[in-house]
Amino acid sequence: MASRKPAPKKAAPSATGYRRTREDHARELAEDYVELIDDLIEETGEARTVDIAARLGVTHVTVTNAISRLKRTGLVTSEPYRSIFLTKDGKRLAEVARKRHELVVEFLLAIGVPAADAETDAEGLEHHVSNATLEAMKRFLKAREG
Repeated sequence: MASRKPAPKKAAPSATGYRRTREDHARELAEDYVELIDDLIEETGEARTVDIAARLGVTHVTVTNAISRLKRTGLVTSEPYRSIFLTKDGKRLAEVARKRHELVVEFLLAIGVPAADAETDAEGLEHHVSNATLEAMKRFLKAREG
């Protein structure tokens, strides 16, 4: 009896999803930092490493390393012992991140998630939902209004 060779393995259908998740995680840090920097500038007139560390519950060194990455990608500027400032690209990213966050919170509230949980959950979800999902959330919210 002849043995049959198994069919060649195809790439897992979830490979694209995993790739997107890795990319989302890389963007997540940048979005969280630029959004926080923008908030601090609005609230206090400046964004300092110590304030970012306190808000995020991380060390000064962690913030310094993150700011270095953000400088390399052109999202922030800073000088030693000075405040941190957003570039035009950084400001644009902060605004996009804030809108995504607000939309996800609004959607979660609309489906009955308690406010405190909606805020906490949105902080993670906002970075991982596709544009198609965000558009569906917008449609859902708009349909509820009408």
